[in-house]
Amino acid sequence: MTKNDSNLYAALRAAFPDDLSATAVETDTGLFYTWCDLERGSAMLANFLRSLDLPEGSRIAAQVDKSVEALLLYLATLRAGYVFLPLNTAYQSAEVAYFIGDAEPAVVVCTGKNFPWVSKLAFQAGTQWVFTLNDDRTGSLLERAACAMDQPTCVPKQPEDVAVIIYTSGTTGRSKGAMLTHGNMLSNALVLKDHWGWRSPAQGGDVLIHALPIFHVHGLFVACHGALINGSKMIWLARFDPKLVLHRLPDASVFMGVPTLYVRLLAEPGLGRAACRNMRLFISGSAPLLTDTFNAWQQRTGHTILERYGMSETIMLTSNPYLGLRRGGTVGQPLPGVQLRVVDGQGNSVPTGEIGDIQVKGPNVFAGYWRMPEKTAQEFTADGFFKTGDVGKQEADGYVTIVGRSKDLIISGGYNVYPAELESFINDLPGVAESAVVGVPDPDFGEVGVALVVPRPGVVLDGAAVLAQLKASVANYKVPKQCYVLQELPRNAMGKVQKNLLRQQYSR
Repeated sequence: MTKNDSNLYAALRAAFPDDLSATAVETDTGLFYTWCDLERGSAMLANFLRSLDLPEGSRIAAQVDKSVEALLLYLATLRAGYVFLPLNTAYQSAEVAYFIGDAEPAVVVCTGKNFPWVSKLAFQAGTQWVFTLNDDRTGSLLERAACAMDQPTCVPKQPEDVAVIIYTSGTTGRSKGAMLTHGNMLSNALVLKDHWGWRSPAQGGDVLIHALPIFHVHGLFVACHGALINGSKMIWLARFDPKLVLHRLPDASVFMGVPTLYVRLLAEPGLGRAACRNMRLFISGSAPLLTDTFNAWQQRTGHTILERYGMSETIMLTSNPYLGLRRGGTVGQPLPGVQLRVVDGQGNSVPTGEIGDIQVKGPNVFAGYWRMPEKTAQEFTADGFFKTGDVGKQEADGYVTIVGRSKDLIISGGYNVYPAELESFINDLPGVAESAVVGVPDPDFGEVGVALVVPRPGVVLDGAAVLAQLKASVANYKVPKQCYVLQELPRNAMGKVQKNLLRQQYSR
């Protein structure tokens, strides 16, 4: 690693503790990985990737179950100087085909059980290499990398070099690949380390309970980067289990989750001040945190949840303070280095406390959308601010409140669900004339989707059957919870479907 290297991995590795034999990750299956294991394992994978003689800038796509080895693959991709492309494990064939076709990865890594259909899609799209990686430390990727050298490898990169592509859809239904650079992610990791008061090993150290997926910004960048850049141990849970989290809280000091996880923890009788006696910080994001959840958590545990706000295109933008007032219902103030403004439809700043469109600028803001220069240009203002698409307000003391989204985005359990994408699938189903998908409040998931379908003349549709067919095409978290059959959809004078009326009618 060179002194002037801006590779994100170089910064993460520099933060490893002096004692590399200390535990870096403890899994829920009883495995312990030392910092030396992370260094050597990611080096072997990086050296193996380099041995494939891939073109510079090659994408490495991964649709694999959560495991420490999957984390090592991400770190190895950084070290090898390639671009990491994480894919949600719930994506089905139509979705994966689009991502592979658009990103054109040189390498695809998938679970062994999905190899038959994923490899077919990948090879048809021109991918050269397809490997498997399972959550039990098996798979062809590890078998091949076992013969690679474990000597240090870290390809020098510049801050503006792309490190990751995260796919995020727009309301048009077409997914866009947000390109995050080494500089984007390192700047955000360092700001959050300071802003959230991460304790160094010399100060007693922090321990993070990692119960999030690692295919999106929250779990992979905010959580993993946070622990790694601080040299902090992670208690690694393959999936969220409220009873297991409750059992491990006394061994940890930091927990990150989406609002749904806090709702489910509150349902556990054992949650209380005693269980949280060693905890320092609870962080929530990826979806709005209900005030009832915020207050109930404070009463039960004596801790105040710190809510923050970010996006795939920007990582974290704002945060309630670690030291200071954490105001329920807000996402706090802009992070250091982040410029945030609220504007009207013409781009003029609105008065303090009034609602408008949120725009942001800073070193954490992405480089643009993959192979979509025109779309990228549309989403930035002339003076370089990114149009988030969120609607909110900012008070005189800087606290930001998100009041909605400019389109129809549904955030269910921390995941983005785009109605236009679902409507396109539903409209293609036999007997369907048209459809509308809207989000309605839900106490567990924050929001859930409701589908309204209109049958073709003479056709009798069954809502449950429509949802069953939809499940075969899209990830389960996207599937609406209810489907109602209507004779027509409400429209305004311009012929547009009045989704606001549908939301009101079908809200629980």
